[in-house]
Amino acid sequence: MTELPVISGIKEQDSRVKKPDWLRVKLPIGESYKHVRGLVDTHKLHTICESGNCPNMGECWGEGTATFMILGNVCTRSCGFCAVATGRPEPIDWDEPQRVAEAIHLMKVKHAVITSVDRDEVKDGGSIIWYNTIKAVKALNPDTTLETLIPDFKGEQENIQRIIDAAPEVVSHNIETVERLTRKVRIQAKYWRSMEVLKLLKAGGMRTKSGIMLGLGETKEEVIQTLHDLKAQGVDVVTIGQYLQPTKKHLPVQRFVHPNEFAEYREIGYQIGLDYVESGPLVRSSYHSERHVIPGYGIEAWKKEKEMMVS
Repeated sequence: MTELPVISGIKEQDSRVKKPDWLRVKLPIGESYKHVRGLVDTHKLHTICESGNCPNMGECWGEGTATFMILGNVCTRSCGFCAVATGRPEPIDWDEPQRVAEAIHLMKVKHAVITSVDRDEVKDGGSIIWYNTIKAVKALNPDTTLETLIPDFKGEQENIQRIIDAAPEVVSHNIETVERLTRKVRIQAKYWRSMEVLKLLKAGGMRTKSGIMLGLGETKEEVIQTLHDLKAQGVDVVTIGQYLQPTKKHLPVQRFVHPNEFAEYREIGYQIGLDYVESGPLVRSSYHSERHVIPGYGIEAWKKEKEMMVS
């Protein structure tokens, strides 16, 4: 399979920061990829795989999985890192939940991931569509496990409670970056508001997950502090990946983090008691997400690795 020296669908980085050799991904081809491509087009679905220029789209779609994006493909927020379009969204489509459920059924996937844009212009933040979608997916696909990657809903407890009531197997909300850089990276978001959202989800009995991007100017100490902050909110799963600049209008990459440093953060995450840590240059929130459903899967594998090293 052909490899590209740059991420497919992502514009070249600033020439002052050279992309390293370890950032290579495979072209999205194959019958499984074409099948998923056809379902997405036929059912008029949005995926964060496309809207977010995900580097793992070829691998995931080739395995017959995709991360669906509900509530349209235009976001009301203008985060400095995100490739999703910003502007005034189309009216909410109340038929969307059933279409997503039917697509997942046709794909016959054992694990599905759903995310959304922010819909700050509506009172419920889109949480009613979220609830309806989760319920529709579970009704039509009772054997499918489900991860939901949700916005912060401005911290409104009523909206967060709708997600808890719908009871997906995993609820993810990404912190994205360290506290110091939050205002620049996530312009309309707040670090501790996101932490509070994760705390509320855990208090509601959810298995919780969050993600961090590296390469935006954070320090090692700040990354470690963020891992501790996430652990303090009861977060179970953390993903850590390299930030890639979608276009020249977005925040530039300050540095490309070496795989050894990602491995070090994985080690630290397990040492402080996180249940699953996925850490690597091309890791994204939904990468290997089917494994994140299982309590103890990650940390037990890590313990076995340590035992093998000792022996």
